[in-house]
Parts: sequence; structure tokens; C-alpha cells
Amino acid sequence: MGTLIVPSRGSIYVDANIIIYRVEDIQPFVAAMAPLWDALDKIMCLVTTSELSVLEVLVKLVQQGNMALQTLFHGVMFHTPNFTCIPITRQILQAAAQLRATTGLKTSEC
Repeated sequence: MGTLIVPSRGSIYVDANIIIYRVEDIQPFVAAMAPLWDALDKIMCLVTTSELSVLEVLVKLVQQGNMALQTLFHGVMFHTPNFTCIPITRQILQAAAQLRATTGLKTSEC
């Protein structure tokens, strides 16, 4: 696995997997992402994710009835300084459809 280089400014988007690796301490991914979380802790960057990540991280935990981990994920995603959860709007969904249609990109599957 390579070394993560965090940009000196701007915003970094993370998907649900990155959040899961961090909260559940899944190696070697947590170690690989350490520069990102260090930069976030030092308020050197803004980390964003989509509300779709909320769905993706909670499904298994709801099935398992794991309220403690659900609460921990909620805290990370909604109460971590400089970590923003972007709402999914109709405009965003339409733009995503346009991107998929023109680029062949795929959306996440739950």
C-alpha cells in the first residue's frame, strides 16, 4: 500500500468504507489513512462525505442491533470538527445521473 499525501488546502471526500475502516479500526487501512485523520485532527483540512454514507455504514449495524457502534458512527459523521456530511438533494442526484451517463462511472451499491 502506498503513502497517502494530504493536500495542503481544500476539502477531501471520503466514502463509507473509509469511515468504516476508521471507526472499526480495520488494518491496514487505518494506518494507510493516518495522514488524513492527523490532518483532520490538526484542522489542516476539511473532510466531507455524503448522506449516502450514513445509509451504507448503518445497515449492518441496524441488522445486528449494535446501538453502541451506531452511536459512534453518528458522532464521527455529525459531530467531528471539520468533518461534513453533505445532504443529498435532487440537484445532486440529477448531476450524478449526468456524470454516470457521460462517463460510465458507477454509483455505490448498498
